Amino acid sequence: MTKNLLLASAAAISLSAAASADTYQATNWMAPSHILNEIAYAPFVKAIAEGTNGDVEFEVYSSGSLVPAPTTLQAVGDGVAQLGIVAASYTPSELPLSGMINDMAFTATDEFANAFALTEIAVTNPRLVQEYGDHNTIFLGGYSTPIYNFMCMKPVSDPASVEGLKVRTAGTAQNQWIASLGAIPVAVPMTDTYSGLERGSIDCTLSDPTNLEKGYKFWEVVKYINTLPQGASMGATYVLNKDFWSGLSTEDRRKILDLTGPALAAAQVAYHQGVESAMAGARERGIEITEADPAMAARLGEFQAKMIGGLAAETAKVRGIDDPSDIVAEYQKLVEKWHGLLADVDRNDAETVGKLVNDEIYAKLDAETFGLN
Repeated sequence: MTKNLLLASAAAISLSAAASADTYQATNWMAPSHILNEIAYAPFVKAIAEGTNGDVEFEVYSSGSLVPAPTTLQAVGDGVAQLGIVAASYTPSELPLSGMINDMAFTATDEFANAFALTEIAVTNPRLVQEYGDHNTIFLGGYSTPIYNFMCMKPVSDPASVEGLKVRTAGTAQNQWIASLGAIPVAVPMTDTYSGLERGSIDCTLSDPTNLEKGYKFWEVVKYINTLPQGASMGATYVLNKDFWSGLSTEDRRKILDLTGPALAAAQVAYHQGVESAMAGARERGIEITEADPAMAARLGEFQAKMIGGLAAETAKVRGIDDPSDIVAEYQKLVEKWHGLLADVDRNDAETVGKLVNDEIYAKLDAETFGLN
């Protein structure tokens, strides 16, 4: 049986069960304790069930137990799940514009601004709405990890120290950056990274510090951390099956929209608070933490400037799409907008951050039409 037939069969079973039990499937390839599962999913689906008076209830399948990360987009579009988390780095051919924005995150300095700029552009820009719509899905909200660092089995400092190392990466920009240092970029799911480091098939991973403590527990295996700030990784926290969304009442769609901003904010605040906790715990466990080497930082700055300058043209050429310069410009403008909006906001106050996201994005969406065109 082909993969498409398997997915179609699973979709039929899933939708049949949903119809009879009013319970839908949510797929999350993160571990149960990961912030994007424990904070972004469990409370969100509970709030939806309560807010819709039981009309919309989800059962969350964690750790890729329903479908793995690379096939989540297809699975949600086919109805195997009605809600899922999607990272464009796993499906760059299917989501070229989203993948390009994820590459732009390699220059990120503020994960809050990046997450909310991604969310705003993805729910309002017609090209991005269409990109997800082509897969029978709807982008509902996005995330940005905290800033990435080197987490390694061997010490890393200047550019020469990285030559020949096998480094787990996520996305084109990270791949190119690591390759430019004479290292070998390795694309494996995060769920396989721990074992890769442990076995020696990977020497380092680029990761945000919360993964030391939450979800993947990298502090159990890595021996060295270098804090060279290497951007972030972004994705869609909530992607919905379009048929499922269109079948909901306008009132239930409105309630879900109203709950999304606070849910996204809670995840970003948890990320923010998790960084300090994870780094402190790493020190307690004897992991050696070193600052960015000046030569490496200079090399990174040169790479980032060159990358952004040629990103639109390269994406159009490699992915075979119309010139995405408009997306690059709009996203950069939105990042600056969110930098300003967040300038005086307490990053530990999830309620205030959530209200800001709701006021700026979700309150402006029409539940009668959003996601239905």
